[in-house]
Amino acid sequence: MQNVSAKDQGLHQGLQQRHIVLMSLGCAIGVGLFLGSSSAIELAGPGVIMAYAIGGFFMYFIMRALGEMAVHDPSAGSFSLYARNYLGPVAGFTVGWNYTFSTIVFCMSEITAVAIYMKFWFPDVPQWTWALATFVIMIGINLLNVKFFGEFEYWFSMIKVAAIVFMIVTGLGMILFGIGNGGIAVGFANLWNNGGFLPNGLSGVFLSLFLVMWSYGGMEMIAMTAAEVKNPEKSLKTAINNVFWRILLFYVGAMIVLLSVYPWAEIGSTGSPFVNMFTKLGIPAAAGIINFVVITAALSSFNSNTYGAVRVLFNLANRGEAPSALSKVTKNGVPRNAVFFFAAILFISVIGNYIVPEKIFMYFASIGTLSTFFTWIMILLSQIKFRKSLTADEVNRLAYKMPFASFMPYVTLAVLAFIIVMLAYTSYTRIGVIVGVIWYTLLVIIYYSKTKKKMQAEM
Repeated sequence: MQNVSAKDQGLHQGLQQRHIVLMSLGCAIGVGLFLGSSSAIELAGPGVIMAYAIGGFFMYFIMRALGEMAVHDPSAGSFSLYARNYLGPVAGFTVGWNYTFSTIVFCMSEITAVAIYMKFWFPDVPQWTWALATFVIMIGINLLNVKFFGEFEYWFSMIKVAAIVFMIVTGLGMILFGIGNGGIAVGFANLWNNGGFLPNGLSGVFLSLFLVMWSYGGMEMIAMTAAEVKNPEKSLKTAINNVFWRILLFYVGAMIVLLSVYPWAEIGSTGSPFVNMFTKLGIPAAAGIINFVVITAALSSFNSNTYGAVRVLFNLANRGEAPSALSKVTKNGVPRNAVFFFAAILFISVIGNYIVPEKIFMYFASIGTLSTFFTWIMILLSQIKFRKSLTADEVNRLAYKMPFASFMPYVTLAVLAFIIVMLAYTSYTRIGVIVGVIWYTLLVIIYYSKTKKKMQAEM
């Protein structure tokens, strides 16, 4: 395994194994699960369980493709650097700036989610004030030493994991033993009652796939920690190997329990599905508990996404594809200028919460989905080219291999392409495809314009 890239010099290896384990768990539980699952259930009914299983299956192979490259060559630039090395400089430039764009959009949606849910307790306080407070606090955390970042993310993730485990355990208690339901076991009948397991047919499952995959967004951030974690080979292999089981437990398991306890047809009209379940369990403070957990999930996602985007900016600056000032780090190993640059753009979310507080969340979520898919597509293409660049002997000596590498990257690419077609087909997500096409075209124009100017200057 190669050493951490020299371009990552200045960053500190302040993350420990426990940080990576909890961060990898936290990445598997985001705002998409708590806020996006309700809409996915409306589309697919209990069949959403199948959608989460299908999406999780392919997400596992995306992570294994990334892990193969990250263990072989750990770098803070991660998939941006791999795209550059194996697909060419324009790909590296596009992937790096696209990931920064997508994380900015997701962070905007997460800031908005916190602001919306704070109104549950403080309905008279303007939404934009909570957006501003969240913005200031979370940017402050990312200006601290990476060890402090790891601690914050550790505890944020701990809360989310504990909440989901508690929900699954107590839900199983109701299903099997009637706990909280007068001693009458609920059973699993709700999974096939109310129109059957596939009330909207397979088309409902396919339509829900883009929401399901959106909820998995952020898992790829784990590879960003390679330059700042002690023993990256062991830490990354452990985190990525567990992706399948995390998805099986936190998404598929949670959906089975949730849809067994509560009729799917009532979920969309009665608020958060998780609030409904805790209410049925007889917990008076259910709404407040879930509200706190959702806020924590949003803060955790914001924290990890900011970390990943800042490290990509740092790497772009080291390659001369972003202002050189963004490559400077503090004595504590924090790329402070990159954090400030990220924050300056992110402040748009505070303005959006002031101008259009009712619509801003869905705008951000739909735009961010295609950007995430683009990152995953480029990860798979990079892995394909990476494999082709190796001899048979070098492939055999890889420390961490993607299973079924001869065909699974191509199958996964086909699935992602299918979901993108569904995004363009659906009216309320079409804006994401339109903005994405404009954005990628702009990036390519900027790259070649920059390259042309550089060539003219050298003549």
